[in-house]
Amino acid sequence: MTALPDIARTTVLRHDMLPEGAVVVAMVSGGADSVALLRLLAGGSLVARSALSVLHVNHMLRGERSDADERFVAELCGSLGVPCDVVRYDVEAHAAAEGLNLEDAGRRIRYRFAEAELDARCDRVGVDASLGRIVMAHTFDDRLETFLARLVSGAGTGGLRSIAPVRGRVVRPLLDARRADVVTYLSGLGQDWREDATNADTARQRAWVRHELLPLIERRNPAFDTVASRMLSILGEEDDLLAGMADAFAYDFARLEGGALHFQRGFMRTLSRPMARRTVRHALLAAFPEASRLEAEHIDAVVEGLADDGFARDLSFGLRAEVEYGKLRISRRTDADVSVAPGLLAFPDNLELGAAGAIEARHVPETTPWTDPDHVVIDADRVRWPLVVDGPREGDRMRPMGMGGTKKVSDLLIDAKVPRRLRAGTPVVRDAERIVWVAGVRLSEECRVTADTTRAAELVWRRPGEALHGGGGGRE
Repeated sequence: MTALPDIARTTVLRHDMLPEGAVVVAMVSGGADSVALLRLLAGGSLVARSALSVLHVNHMLRGERSDADERFVAELCGSLGVPCDVVRYDVEAHAAAEGLNLEDAGRRIRYRFAEAELDARCDRVGVDASLGRIVMAHTFDDRLETFLARLVSGAGTGGLRSIAPVRGRVVRPLLDARRADVVTYLSGLGQDWREDATNADTARQRAWVRHELLPLIERRNPAFDTVASRMLSILGEEDDLLAGMADAFAYDFARLEGGALHFQRGFMRTLSRPMARRTVRHALLAAFPEASRLEAEHIDAVVEGLADDGFARDLSFGLRAEVEYGKLRISRRTDADVSVAPGLLAFPDNLELGAAGAIEARHVPETTPWTDPDHVVIDADRVRWPLVVDGPREGDRMRPMGMGGTKKVSDLLIDAKVPRRLRAGTPVVRDAERIVWVAGVRLSEECRVTADTTRAAELVWRRPGEALHGGGGGRE
């Protein structure tokens, strides 16, 4: 049997896990795998000791046993002379609040704190964050168990490749080692470790895979670990190839604008269905990292929606997908519909409209109509000030500039391709019951400037996020 230090060194070199100058944060739970990882790193053969620190996350799930794990890790780090930071976080409460299972919630919390700790460490020592590494203690057994668990619950090839040796700044030096290698190494050092009793609870899927399913498979095929290793390597290589292609398509066919992800439906429909799925998932994870475990059913629904003009669907992780004028838009549901906070607009004055932005009425010396739908010029004497500003009302009609008759405001909004979710947030400026201007859409024929105009007012809509400038005449 190859010694654990040799396996780890080979893995580190093969994947260039720990480049020269790297700053390392090792995640240590107190279990056998992470304790072995700590002893290897503290030995100085994989990374400079001065670059090493430890983070222990107490999930507060097992009462005194969790606290005992925390003390064990802190004392071990103290005996090895390795800096150790401890984070205590109520994972159960977090899981309940976010609608996650405990395993997923714990994983997210660990990575969140690890990333923050690594950034802080890099900043303190003046090393670029790209040279930071989070070192995890996953072994080949973990990789095999993850593969089987995902096979049982359902996953695509990206999920079936299981745990990757390197993902971003996360590296796993023990991923080619078996758990038996870990135990042999620790026994040789006389080093003890902590056991988590929940690892034996076969009501949990991971424990069931470890203690029941995997032994059954290995009895049928004693060489299953060798077969699986080769298969996982092939899956990983092919997944990397397809991921690179999906990355390129996502770059070309998707854009993150204003916190929302927009897919160009026409271009996306040129992709094969498998590549469209990958491209959607890749772009989604880049835009919304919290959706790392978005169900395959929802990815399929989004792909189906690319060909459906009326597509709209709520996704998990607080996301919503809907088609808007040639694009499929995905956003957080809290970013959805806005409305206009109604008010009175004096002349000159500024009026804040809440989530709908603001409108300004200001003097302008020129009487030439403005063509920008967000900036219009009206005859200031053909309206009664102050003007009322609110949102579209049921049955609203107006006489758009250049038209002899009236038209429904709802039709004007559709013609102007205002997305459905933004229509309630489109300001409507009124003179009593007469509509003067639908901001960003059309000006009324009845209020435009003419050759007889002697006093003009410029109305400016500042959309949400744009700054309002003070009064004063002239164009910007």
